[in-house]
Amino acid sequence: MVDECHLLWGDIIGYVWGKTSERVSIPVVNARYKQTYFGGLDYKTKEFITYPAKKGDSENTINFLKYLRSQRPGANILIVWDGASYHRLQQIKDYLDSLNRHLESEHWLITCERFAPNAPQQNPVEDIWLQAKRLIREFYFFCHSFSVVKALFELSVSCQIFDFPKLHESGVFS
Repeated sequence: MVDECHLLWGDIIGYVWGKTSERVSIPVVNARYKQTYFGGLDYKTKEFITYPAKKGDSENTINFLKYLRSQRPGANILIVWDGASYHRLQQIKDYLDSLNRHLESEHWLITCERFAPNAPQQNPVEDIWLQAKRLIREFYFFCHSFSVVKALFELSVSCQIFDFPKLHESGVFS
């Protein structure tokens, strides 16, 4: 299961515990800082594979797919993702065709399926991104720069094996 996350400097803003008589504010120096991550959850091992990119587009999606193949050499990969516009562009179709052109469909190197339209609740990767953003909000006091925000975010998604109920709710995976 695959999804993208756009981490923004402003993502550290959230609710924090403090004295009811005092307003707690978190300074945001530059709201334009951002980092896009592609993430893929290996259903079999529950490992989460991340790939940082400058933005979510077809070029970086292809780079992510190549990265996934490098992480699972020799494997036939089934991608289940949302209907982002750049997932459906001709460049993606051409890349997949170049991989699978001479193969029977059951032997394709990468097969792509989509979640239902407008249904992020189906994708467990959304929960991983939310968990990581929740963590940076809880530890906002360490986040004095965007590089710290990114490091904390990356640490939260790279040091875990994910196995939660939503993983077992989808079709053949249930």
